[in-house]
Amino acid sequence: MQVSVEATTGLERRMTVSLPAADLNQQVSERLKKAQKTVSIKGFRKGKVPMSVLEQRFGAGVRQEVLGELVNKSYGEALAEKEIRPAGQPIIEEMDEPAKDADEFSYTAVFEVYPEVELGDVSKIKIETAETEVNDSDVDEMLETLRKQNATSETVDRAAKEGDTVVIDFVGSIDGEEFEGGKAEGSSLELGSGQMIPGFESGIVGMKAGESRNVEVTFPEDYQAENLKGKDAVFAITLKEVKEQVLPEIDADFIANFGIEDGDIEALKAEVRSNMERELEKKKLQFKKNQVMDALCDLHEFDMPQAMVKEEINRAKQEMFQQYGGGENLDLSQLPDEPFVEQATKRVKLGLLMSELVKKENITADADSVKEEISKMAAGYEDPQQVEQYYYSNENLLNSVQMKVLEDRVVEHISGLAKATPVKLSYTELMAKN
Repeated sequence: MQVSVEATTGLERRMTVSLPAADLNQQVSERLKKAQKTVSIKGFRKGKVPMSVLEQRFGAGVRQEVLGELVNKSYGEALAEKEIRPAGQPIIEEMDEPAKDADEFSYTAVFEVYPEVELGDVSKIKIETAETEVNDSDVDEMLETLRKQNATSETVDRAAKEGDTVVIDFVGSIDGEEFEGGKAEGSSLELGSGQMIPGFESGIVGMKAGESRNVEVTFPEDYQAENLKGKDAVFAITLKEVKEQVLPEIDADFIANFGIEDGDIEALKAEVRSNMERELEKKKLQFKKNQVMDALCDLHEFDMPQAMVKEEINRAKQEMFQQYGGGENLDLSQLPDEPFVEQATKRVKLGLLMSELVKKENITADADSVKEEISKMAAGYEDPQQVEQYYYSNENLLNSVQMKVLEDRVVEHISGLAKATPVKLSYTELMAKN
């Protein structure tokens, strides 16, 4: 085997591999001889089919099969010989099938290599650390949220106001012409929720059941439908029903729904505070982690392997399909790459930087740390022990926890070197941050 490697542009490499044609011919001959013992062809007894007939009937297919196997095997061997670590899958350029009397045949693989990542001075990174506590007012606000989550609604005979849920029919038009997707019947809408474009919900405020009204709106310039961006429209709205939100009282029955059988309000508050404090600690770590990751990306510039970015884009598309109930046989080309490029590039970049930091600083995810992390994750469930056992029985889940521990270790390492400024944030302010 002869191997030559050419650096083209950036991280791209073209590797040409030459192999003896005798290897190909020998394997094709061996497979045809093996097939001769079992194949049945009309006009010949089993095991007595002449090689010339087998060659004519099956030779081309067997040759392509062997050729593919030789390319796959030799590709890995050639990379090892040249001590090359490819980033992503290669493109094997079209190759002419070698003549039977040829001495050798060759193919060219085009691929990218991992970039040389030279770590910068992470002590230059600046971050903020959140100084946040759960106050009594935060607990009271969470109790109100729980009331709203358990609210019921009842039909009222009055004008609709913000916070009400209304049932409406509507037809949208531009310059007197109805447009696609601008019509609905019996649609339920909470006023003030911001589900509709600006002006739509506020235009319904003051209407009573049975009333109709034309509401004039302007579609935002960044609206998702290209044909509606910035357009003035009129919605003919008929209000059919107004429903008022009814919040439950915080009584013994309400409290019992949260597993506190004696109906003690102080016990409920203690339970709510405990959950909030657990979520707060997670959010503080995430707040710091997001800053560290962003700053780490900004500190480093290097060529990105586009094959890895493409793989990450496809992974993001796959996740989106699954999130919105896509089928198993998905055509990822249905979605354009552009909306995913920025985030995918950042993920690949962070992955390369994290890998380099882990290697350089000898950061590990030891068993005790992984166990502690799983215990934290399981603490919020009714049966934590069962959840822990499930994590240890699932290799993929266990690997994901190990990766998280590694990430957290890297974040702590950088945080210890970075310039950190404490910042006071309320519980609500911190929880609202991305």
